[in-house]
Amino acid sequence: MIGLAVIGVVLLAGAFKVLRGLYFIRKAKRLEAAAAGLNASAAETRARTAAREADAAAEIVALGFVPAEQIDTENPMPLSADAVEALTAARAGRWQAAANWARGAGRDWEERLHRIGVLADEAADEDAWLLAWRAARPGDPTAAAVHAGALVSLAWQLRGSAVARHTTREQSALFHQALVRAQEAAHEAQRVADPADPVAYITELRIGRGLGYSHERFRALWSQVVGRAPKVQAAWIQAQQFWCAKWYGSHDLAIGFGEEAAERGEPGDLLSLILLRGHFEQENREADADPDVFYKKPEIVAAAMAALADLAAAPDPADRRVVRLRHMLAWVLYWQDRYEETVEQFRHIDGYCGVEPWIYQPAAKAAFLKTRDLSVRQAVVAGRI
Repeated sequence: MIGLAVIGVVLLAGAFKVLRGLYFIRKAKRLEAAAAGLNASAAETRARTAAREADAAAEIVALGFVPAEQIDTENPMPLSADAVEALTAARAGRWQAAANWARGAGRDWEERLHRIGVLADEAADEDAWLLAWRAARPGDPTAAAVHAGALVSLAWQLRGSAVARHTTREQSALFHQALVRAQEAAHEAQRVADPADPVAYITELRIGRGLGYSHERFRALWSQVVGRAPKVQAAWIQAQQFWCAKWYGSHDLAIGFGEEAAERGEPGDLLSLILLRGHFEQENREADADPDVFYKKPEIVAAAMAALADLAAAPDPADRRVVRLRHMLAWVLYWQDRYEETVEQFRHIDGYCGVEPWIYQPAAKAAFLKTRDLSVRQAVVAGRI
């Protein structure tokens, strides 16, 4: 009897396990079916959302704006035809054409700085043509300036764009070594340059930031720049970076530097950008800053108004200084709920987002499109488009 009881218990246990297994199989199937239903529902929701977004994007494009897939994330504006020709020549080894293009800027220091920068960025990737240029004309001041700029570009490529805490020790070491070489090249370029030429000193501004010049040394370098060219917008941009909180300054110093630029500039000089950049740096740096409140401060509203007046006085709407200012104004005016004026900026800069403020956002193109499209829709609702 005991044996039969044991057998019965074993059979019952087995039956229980079978039934329990069938229960969990059925439960798993039910859960699987429910999950499939949820996934299908989510897929339908995503499809409906995507369709709505596609329709909304098509409406924006129908109003004359650039489709998302055509947005250039590398540049703030189209590269000029003559710049493309110079780069093509350099890549083909025809350095003489590149040299002539750079020298063609004459004493327009903003333009000379731009042209040397374009060639320097190219030489940082491939410098055979620059080496040939330097070998053929050892004392050429333009070649020396391009060489210094190329070494600076290479140094920042080695460092990467991450903040300091996310930069490896090896990256930092290579960055420092490259900047020391760049510093030597910049000093050489300064020695052989036209005494009035500020370009090699402006190049050293980025070196000073990377090597951590003292405040006194950086101010002395800055005096060399403004003593030669007091209103080169790109120089003010580079110098302001040093005074920002993320490098060797503070929000107050960066904004104060922007106020100095605005005071120095006359309408049309486009130095109003520097003050807007100072405020932008603060908003971007402070995690708890609400842009919807921050940019409505009276002093920033006043700075935006001054920038609009600066734009109105600018003689050339295609000037890259104008374009840089329009990009920043699009951001500031958007957060001030001035949608019609924001749309006006986008009419001029549309298709390009490779500059501040967009490149400071986690996704430059997404930020650009969101700001543009919402502004356009608000302007439509207000009957302004």
